[in-house]
Amino acid sequence: MDSVLARVSEATGVPADLLGGFLSVLAASAATGRLPARADMDALRECGALAAERGIPLRVLADACLHAAEITAGGAFGAVRRGMAAYIEGYEEAQRAALRQEEEARRLFVDDLLQGRADAERAEHFGLRLAGAYVVTVARPGTPVAAGDPLAGRIEQALVARFGSHNILVTVRDGLLVCVAPGALTAASGEFTHHVRSALTDWRAGVGRPHQGPGGIVTSYREAVNAIELGERLGLRAQVLKASDLLVFPVLLRDRDAIVDLVSTVLGPLTSARGGPEPLLETLEAIFASQGNHTAAARRLGVSTRAITYRLERIRRLTGFSPSDPTQRFTLETAVLGARLLEWPAHPLA
Repeated sequence: MDSVLARVSEATGVPADLLGGFLSVLAASAATGRLPARADMDALRECGALAAERGIPLRVLADACLHAAEITAGGAFGAVRRGMAAYIEGYEEAQRAALRQEEEARRLFVDDLLQGRADAERAEHFGLRLAGAYVVTVARPGTPVAAGDPLAGRIEQALVARFGSHNILVTVRDGLLVCVAPGALTAASGEFTHHVRSALTDWRAGVGRPHQGPGGIVTSYREAVNAIELGERLGLRAQVLKASDLLVFPVLLRDRDAIVDLVSTVLGPLTSARGGPEPLLETLEAIFASQGNHTAAARRLGVSTRAITYRLERIRRLTGFSPSDPTQRFTLETAVLGARLLEWPAHPLA
């Protein structure tokens, strides 16, 4: 048997220690006509797992088994079939275990990356070079995505196929789909949202600004998430919101006392209007969104142009401000945005 083992090992490149048990099973089966015992099958599964860990292709291992059977032949083909099945079971289980370990390592890396704790060596293992600038795009589905959802993997494969770069990471965090891409790869964010749009019906995305290094990825991630939250608070209609387009709002929020004073002074008088301030606020938002066009604003609100004119006159009388005056328009628009940020009038100004 040693000579057969040496011949098979030399011909196929599979180490002899992985084939000895298989040849013994074939010899015993040929001599007795019996199929391998359970202990023999367990031993072959272990050999299959070892082959996977050593990086021997499954095709090469199967060829070695068939080569051994060809030499020994006899009446052992039932043993060949069962023996190969045991090899393959062990091999595939080892691959699944390695995949589970890689997925867990990736999950931990993503958590660290988005909290600024990832190091360059670990990042390179997952295809990221932290010295460069990165942009993070976040998509929030109507129903949170579960960790391990295959959608993230499919989108990542599509991005890699499109851009020919492994310097892209798509993952799931806190129910959100997250894409980390080089800042120089300007089309990656649009491609990511394209695949999100194709896969989901209810979603909204935020795009952070490009920032350098691991800390920059954290900053871009937070900007992307904040962009989605600002869109909700401001009632913005766009599905994709860029942090670079919303820079004025964090500035407003930094001085809460000033924005509270502005909203209270400019819009506070609207509380005395019949029906409350909300219809008048909606009218101002529609006018600003329509660049002052009364007809377009009326279509947005589903009312007559005459109603728009009446409401704007009511606003002017109550507040002393008119959107037709350039200076007053800016004050009014800033106050309306501040009101949405503060969720007024639903929440009282403190």
